[in-house]
Amino acid sequence: MSPPNSIKKKKLDKEFWTDEGCFITELLNDAKSPNLSIALARVEFEVTTQLHSLRGVEETYIIKKGIGLLEIDGKKTKVKENDTILIKANQSQRITNIGKCDLEFYCICTPRFYPECYINPVSYTHLTLPTNREV
Repeated sequence: MSPPNSIKKKKLDKEFWTDEGCFITELLNDAKSPNLSIALARVEFEVTTQLHSLRGVEETYIIKKGIGLLEIDGKKTKVKENDTILIKANQSQRITNIGKCDLEFYCICTPRFYPECYINPVSYTHLTLPTNREV
């Protein structure tokens, strides 16, 4: 006999700002469902998200609203409503809102997204600190 399916009634989490440069609403991200997470991302007009990759996590974008310029491993592609894009694990990615309204898209991660998988390739080793600082 197979275990019963579960139906979870969940109040949606509030949208929150991320350092990546977009707003996120978590729709599903639960340790009890380790194979999948789903979020709704919102990128404001003329904003480009931070270049990043997800270690060991594949991500699919489904564009809900707006027009964007998606960059994956340096290759740029225009995306629009109803487009579906697969971003393989470890590929660098970012998206720019080039439309006239907010860009909204679903982010489906397999396995589920967890903060430790997020890789920010920006290196601060090239910053030069002033040498004449007062102590």
